Amino acid sequence: MLLKKSLDFGSYQNITYANGRVTFGKISLNVFCFIVDGVLIDTGSRSLSKQLETFLLNADVDQVMITHIHEDHTGCASIIQQKRNIPIYIHKITVKECEQNPDYPIYRKAFWGKRKAFKADAIGDTFNSRNAKWDAIETPGHSKDHLAYLNRETGQLFSGDLYVQTKTKVILREEKIPTIIRSIEHLLTYDFDEVYCSHGGFIKEGRKKLEDKRDYLTDIQQQVTTLYLEGQSPQQIHESLFKRKYPITKISGGEWDSIHIVTSIIDEIESLEEIKSH
Repeated sequence: MLLKKSLDFGSYQNITYANGRVTFGKISLNVFCFIVDGVLIDTGSRSLSKQLETFLLNADVDQVMITHIHEDHTGCASIIQQKRNIPIYIHKITVKECEQNPDYPIYRKAFWGKRKAFKADAIGDTFNSRNAKWDAIETPGHSKDHLAYLNRETGQLFSGDLYVQTKTKVILREEKIPTIIRSIEHLLTYDFDEVYCSHGGFIKEGRKKLEDKRDYLTDIQQQVTTLYLEGQSPQQIHESLFKRKYPITKISGGEWDSIHIVTSIIDEIESLEEIKSH
C-alpha cells in the first residue's frame, strides 16, 4: 500500500490538537489527539508515530485518557509510556487487553500500524485534571469499552467515536446500532456545550448533531424492524435501505459494511423475542 500521511496542528479556546491523516487512493482516514488542562485524550495511531512523536512527548500533560482500545486511539501509548512517566487510563474491561500485542486485520495494520502493548490503569466514573472535575461516561456500541469525557468546569465533551458523522452508512462488524442509540440518549442527559470528536474535531452545534444522529439511527432502526417483521431477509433489507457501495467495504473484506447496521438491529429484535418466549 502506498499511503500518504500528514499531520495538522491547531488550537481552539483552551484545547490544543493534532489531527493525523492517512490516505490511500480515495480512502482518507484521520484521527485527533486533544490536549486540555494537562490531559491528553487519545494517542493517535502507530502509523503516524513519526509525525506525532514531538507533539506527544513535548505536550504539557500529566495524564492520558483513552476513549477506547482501537488502534487509531492507542497506537502511540507505548511510546509515551517508554519515554514519559505519566499514567495512562482506559476502561477497566480492556486494561488486560492493553498489555497484549493485538491481532487485527491487515488493512487496519496498513492504515494505523501495529499497536504495541502498554500498561494502563482502570479509570473510575470521574477523574480530576488541574482545574476541573471530569465525568468518564460509559458509551458502548462502537466498542464495548467506549468512554466519553466531560469537563464539568467548561462543559466540553470529548465524544471519541460516538458521533463521527450524523448519517452513518457503514459500521464495523462488532458495532451495535441499538447500543449506540442508547449511549447517545444517555450522553444527552448530561449538561455540555461543546463537542470534540476523535475524527471530526470540533463539532459545531454538537448537542444538536448528536440529537440528529440519534434520530437518524432511530429511524433506520424502525425501518429495519418493520421490514424484518414483514418477512424480509437481512440482505433484502440491506439492498433496500443501503444502495450505495463504499470502497472501505471492499478494502476491509467486509469488516466495514452497511449490512452490519441491519444485522445488529435484527440481532436485538431476535434477542428480545427470545427473552419474551421464556
